[in-house]
Amino acid sequence: MEQRPRRSSRGGARSALQPAPRRSAASPRGTQLWLFPSAPGLRSALLGRTEAMRQMCCTRERLAVLERGGVGVEVHQLPAGSDGARKPKCIKLGKKMKIHSMDQGAQHMLVLSSDGKPFEYNYSIEHTRFQCILQEKTIIQITCGDYHSLALSKGGELFAWGQNLHGQLGVGIILPSIQTPQIVEQLSGVPLAQISAGKAHSMALSISGNVYSWGRNDFGQLGLGHTDNKDLPSLIETLDNEKVEFLACGGSHTALLTKDGLLFTFGAGEYGQLGHNSTQNELRPCLVTELVGNRVTQIACGRWHTLAYVSDLGKVFSFGSGKEGQLGNSGTHNHMIPLPMKSPSNEELKFESHTSEKKLIMIAGGNQSILLWMKKENPVVNLRRKIPTLNEGTVKRWIAGVGTKQWQNTKREIREIFSSPACLTGSFIRERITSETMFINLDINKARNNFKELTQKDWITNTITTCLRDNLLKNLPFHSPFQEALEVFFLLPECPMMHEFSNWESLVVPFAEAICKMSDKSSGVLEEYWASLQESPFTKLVQMFTRAVSAQLHYWTESTENNCHIKALLEILKRLHRVNQTKCQLPEDIFKINELTHWLNFCEDAYRRSSWKMNSDTSIGAQCPVIFSHFPFTFNIQSKIKLLYADSLLKMQEKKIRAVMLAGIVFPGRSSLALLSTFNLTVRRSHLIEDVLGQLNQFENEDLRRELMVSFSGEIGLDFGGVRAEFFRCLFEEMTQPEYGMFMYPEEASYMWFPVRPKFEKKRYFFFGVLCGLCLFNCNVANIPFPLALFKKLLDQTPSLEDLKELSPLWGKSLQTFLDYESDDFGEVFYIHFNVRWDKNDVDLIPNGSRIIVDQTNKTDYVSKCVSYIFDISVKAVYEEFQRGFYKVCDKEIIEIFHPEELKDVIIGSTDYDWETLEKNAHYEQGYDNSHPTIVMFWKALHKLTLEEKKKFLMFLTGTDRIQVKRLKSMKITFCCPENLNEKDPIRAKTCFRVLYLPKYSTMERVEEALQVAINNNTGFG
Repeated sequence: MEQRPRRSSRGGARSALQPAPRRSAASPRGTQLWLFPSAPGLRSALLGRTEAMRQMCCTRERLAVLERGGVGVEVHQLPAGSDGARKPKCIKLGKKMKIHSMDQGAQHMLVLSSDGKPFEYNYSIEHTRFQCILQEKTIIQITCGDYHSLALSKGGELFAWGQNLHGQLGVGIILPSIQTPQIVEQLSGVPLAQISAGKAHSMALSISGNVYSWGRNDFGQLGLGHTDNKDLPSLIETLDNEKVEFLACGGSHTALLTKDGLLFTFGAGEYGQLGHNSTQNELRPCLVTELVGNRVTQIACGRWHTLAYVSDLGKVFSFGSGKEGQLGNSGTHNHMIPLPMKSPSNEELKFESHTSEKKLIMIAGGNQSILLWMKKENPVVNLRRKIPTLNEGTVKRWIAGVGTKQWQNTKREIREIFSSPACLTGSFIRERITSETMFINLDINKARNNFKELTQKDWITNTITTCLRDNLLKNLPFHSPFQEALEVFFLLPECPMMHEFSNWESLVVPFAEAICKMSDKSSGVLEEYWASLQESPFTKLVQMFTRAVSAQLHYWTESTENNCHIKALLEILKRLHRVNQTKCQLPEDIFKINELTHWLNFCEDAYRRSSWKMNSDTSIGAQCPVIFSHFPFTFNIQSKIKLLYADSLLKMQEKKIRAVMLAGIVFPGRSSLALLSTFNLTVRRSHLIEDVLGQLNQFENEDLRRELMVSFSGEIGLDFGGVRAEFFRCLFEEMTQPEYGMFMYPEEASYMWFPVRPKFEKKRYFFFGVLCGLCLFNCNVANIPFPLALFKKLLDQTPSLEDLKELSPLWGKSLQTFLDYESDDFGEVFYIHFNVRWDKNDVDLIPNGSRIIVDQTNKTDYVSKCVSYIFDISVKAVYEEFQRGFYKVCDKEIIEIFHPEELKDVIIGSTDYDWETLEKNAHYEQGYDNSHPTIVMFWKALHKLTLEEKKKFLMFLTGTDRIQVKRLKSMKITFCCPENLNEKDPIRAKTCFRVLYLPKYSTMERVEEALQVAINNNTGFG
């Protein structure tokens, strides 16, 4: 059977106790005791009482013996002298309380009662008594340094108090001392297995085998590779995937024992206490090579010496300072390497390594070494009580839950484990596999199976839910820098209770808020774990948060608290979305929240009400664009457009309110536009560009984010949207004509791009950007034939070769051919250089590029530089002006909710006409219905038109032949026939409202004739 290290203690140093492996051979009866240095009197005093010993611990000045049954502690003064031991002092806890275990420092003793309460005794104070500390906690382990103490609670919290000159308390500050126990915050959530303290440094070992150190480090005793003191715990680098199972602190050195029986030491080496055949200090854990090949099963550290027991050999090895004879070498010289200890008669000590009746107990403290060879049945205390954790046996016992007493015990155990992040995480630590580097030490599959079993019982589910809500979620270690503390964040989404709809507010919201409080480094650890998930658990994780968002919207009340909840939930979804984009690449539909669309419908309607109040920061309307613009992945394209337009309407309303407030008040130096709620343009059709640019130039420095009102000189038409739509259509049609010369059209492509050598000054491109922004801000579309590359650049994304193929098919395909050609004769076949001819300009892509041949080794770089030159370098100045103008009007935070393809559709609109749906959605008034003969003839005549004629009809009806994406399926015509119309009258349209005034024509010929007149007079208002 594999042996596990156990622990005994002495002040200022620790030791490990472990039973020797069994063997059938007989062994000597009774208990044998060896003291080094030899103290006959003390030996005599102890030997007769070894059967009644529960525990021993030792410092330079005192040997403390805990009596069997925990009744009291005998304290022997050291050195004992050659003639005999001084009379020991007996200390009792009193009030019939039993002592479970003890430890001591230079001037104090710490005992732990059988019910888990620590008591402190100060040797330096005369007539002192035990003082109870941490009364509200149940403690399972204690340890003492020279002048400080550590205590580990059953819930996995580590407390520290006492001297703190070197940061040995691990609380992040340096003070002479702190007498009140402080929680070591940085180790919160870490499932600890053992704690230990040296002269002025502290160590902690986790269940997974990680070692943390802090405090004094002048000799490198923290094992961190330097000699700087640390006032916060630091993680010691792994020992080549070796799992540490026990640690011991000497005065200024430390020893680690691994699962495989290897011994590592570090820190002060002046006396050879590291066992490396050297007196040098070691700043990192270093293997004691002299013991390699022999499985060490116990270790103990004195002040300046170390003991190691190899049970297979039955030998105890010692090394370090031998000044007082503590090494058992029949002398007082030091050992640089481990050597077997000898009895006072100078015979090498040999223990029955496989006896079935005896075990060896080693104590090292100060300058003393003690070996006890005693019966296994002696009740020596187990000093390594563990935090409660879950296992398969526990799960089965809980589910069985027979009888009242068992049921109450089960509830207590559930509360202990599911209220503590450390206990929950510690329940699923998996064995470390040395040949495999794993990202986490958790057995997630085991956790899933255990949680699934536990939910078979409703009372268990309810108890766990209560524990998570009232305790665990409030104590999540979001501040921890250590991954194994953060692994509770990996576990919680595996709990079925987290996915119950009724728990969204009590469990999911606080979980999300805790994640939001994480540091960037900790968030990175969590996101790395998310990226490692398979499709099913990742989707389930996303759904946990999307359901919570849906619930939050359903129960929405206008309060700051609700805003914080929704922001936290959406922030986590934002991070998950980022992980999905870079790693998982699952369909984005898993992030869509349908309730948001309905919610935005409400917001949009609210914005349109002229009485809507915009002065409330907590109103649902005011919060909508601010909150959700950061979380575009939760919306489909329709919802994003609603959000964009809602934000525009919000800003327009704000301008109207300010205009009302400023009415009648004069502001010297302010332009007239600043006092208006709208931006008014009056233009001539014959001088459209000239008039627009002239007026824009007057208001270049003004805030143009206001409703645009357009009128054409000499025409009658109130602008409720239709005039504005026609204005943008006509304006962009003129400005983008090749003949106008503002943009270049490569080859015979249908897309335009910025010129290398502009015909116009840069400011014109700024104004063009302003116009594009005004068009979008005012909920219009514009036929500006830019490729997708432009919309990528607006979103700070880099265009690619695929974008060049769209802009310039011939050039793009040629570059692709270069990339696809794999033969070594590339240079001879293509004979191209690092230059490019673009927009009638020749340019070197690198210095002396026209003299450098492109070959197989540099062709990828050549293609990359071509793409970069065309889309970025050659047009940098004019593009930046365009972008500056565009974002002068549009809010970049809102624009960034779109993907490039979506932004292109929103700005340019769609020509994906659905004429059947248009007919199906039609609305009829004033004597018309869908069966009226004129209506039937109209639709028949419309469907007979060519696509170009149908587009002209749309221009007649709406002012533009392009449709906003959000209205592809919802656009409808309203048919009216006022009483004053007769068959001779033409068809008329109210473009702003898509109302068609259709006389009641009696023949198909008259309907077709009227339609032709309409589509051939689709420009102008009168």
